[in-house]
Amino acid sequence: MRIDFWKKWFEPKAFNSGFLPESGGHKVFFAEYGNPQGKPILLFHGGPGGSFKSKHVTFANLKKYRVIGFDQRGCGKSLPLGEMRNNNTEELLKDAQRLLDYLHITDKVIIRGGSWGSTLALLFAETYPDRVEKLLLSQIFLADSISKNWEFEGMKMFYPEFVEELEYKAKGRGVHKHFAQMINSHNPEKQLEAANLYGSYERLCGSLEPHWGQMTELSENELASQKIYMNYAVQNFMLKDLQIIKNIASIPNIPVIIVHNRLDFVCPVYGAYMISKLIPGSKLVIVPDRGHVSALMYKTMNKIFAEEL
Repeated sequence: MRIDFWKKWFEPKAFNSGFLPESGGHKVFFAEYGNPQGKPILLFHGGPGGSFKSKHVTFANLKKYRVIGFDQRGCGKSLPLGEMRNNNTEELLKDAQRLLDYLHITDKVIIRGGSWGSTLALLFAETYPDRVEKLLLSQIFLADSISKNWEFEGMKMFYPEFVEELEYKAKGRGVHKHFAQMINSHNPEKQLEAANLYGSYERLCGSLEPHWGQMTELSENELASQKIYMNYAVQNFMLKDLQIIKNIASIPNIPVIIVHNRLDFVCPVYGAYMISKLIPGSKLVIVPDRGHVSALMYKTMNKIFAEEL
């Protein structure tokens, strides 16, 4: 009770929230925090299948900045929850552009994204370079063939028993395809099995005492999150191979700040290093820690981003 009280007391409050006009059957939820006249910062949350949370805005000085977050199609408070029709990477980028237009933001904005959010942030900068002033990135995920190969073949070097079980369950049909079919079924038992196995795989990567997560049932939000992730993964995140790398020349003059854990087993630091080498003047800070997320990484990230804002 006391923890909930303090969380509620210090949780940032939105000064504006709502939905974008419906597009392709989707109503995208957004929320704004901080100073309505401040410099705008647009946030891309992780996933695919994650959601925006108010804690994501706390890296910025809310007296100075106008921080805007939104739930990607089918995620969080966006409607319909878990909907995959007209839900693809290109449409997510269009939604971000529509959001800026809807809020009458014509100046260049700062873009913040971590993990899958970093993928979208980089793609947004490549697609709309004239709208981006700076990129604040962490946990770089390039969604390319190198990342795909690492997910199973690379991880076999560290978690062979878990990869072996996933491949055994897939019975030669491909892990992504097999579990996407299960999560898309209307069979609650199959959906739960997919969530407990492949859905838990990312969370165990990097753990020294890994074990499958065991949920006894799936909430509506958990099912939607798992469904969206697996549908994106089975379609290579709806991107061409090396798409970000091949188009990186379109953003050479945009300052890029990257914070990444040295031993991130979900998104290896190689991707962050590649981006830093390809974008002149970019800054890469490698945190001496392990895990896709960690307290030290967030502490370092908030410090570095505060210095850059």
